Amino acid sequence: MPHPSHASSYTTIAGEHRHEIEIKRSRFIAVLRRAETEEEARSLVTDLRREFHDARHHCSAFVLGPDRAVQRSNDDGEPSGTAGIPMLEALIKRETAPGVTDLSDVAAVVVRYFGGILLGAGGLVRAYSESVSQAVATAELVQRRRMRLFAAPTMHADAGRLENDLRASGTVVLGSDYGAADVRIRLALEDTPEVIERFRERLAALTSGGPAPIELGTEWVDRG
Repeated sequence: MPHPSHASSYTTIAGEHRHEIEIKRSRFIAVLRRAETEEEARSLVTDLRREFHDARHHCSAFVLGPDRAVQRSNDDGEPSGTAGIPMLEALIKRETAPGVTDLSDVAAVVVRYFGGILLGAGGLVRAYSESVSQAVATAELVQRRRMRLFAAPTMHADAGRLENDLRASGTVVLGSDYGAADVRIRLALEDTPEVIERFRERLAALTSGGPAPIELGTEWVDRG
């Protein structure tokens, strides 16, 4: 079974993004794609080998998971350590906010068309790193948050008022399920102890100590 994540949020990209640079007549086409599994990440390499079948190199790197536990890179024929690792470092060291490096669920492939001029090991490291860095800088980023899901039971007569009060207090209301005995208002809250505790206190005040909320698990959601 997968281990539960310690992170309550992280940053990823919105979808797929491309950015090209040219260095000494060599073309470096960086392609970023959102990926949540190694299979999805590796499929980007497969797709680009097909699309750019005449290119000399299709170097890759990816980082996956809320805690960035999965990190892989491949030089694809470039001198060892000059492509995949610099690409991976460009992903994992990228600041998404001042002092925050939490970019994940991103696969990066840099397609290189050789321009006839050798760049040397240092030049290759800089080229592959800069290619990914510029691609990330121009991509649309989104934040994913782990949300704790709850159902708040209430009487039919009180459901409308309680739902309005919860929305007014900033709680994300997903909907209401009307049953024969009661109404269960489904809610999503950021999965941190402080937020959950404040919600429990607020709900108790709004219902004058009514039924405690029912936990429904967690899910990761894009927050824009």
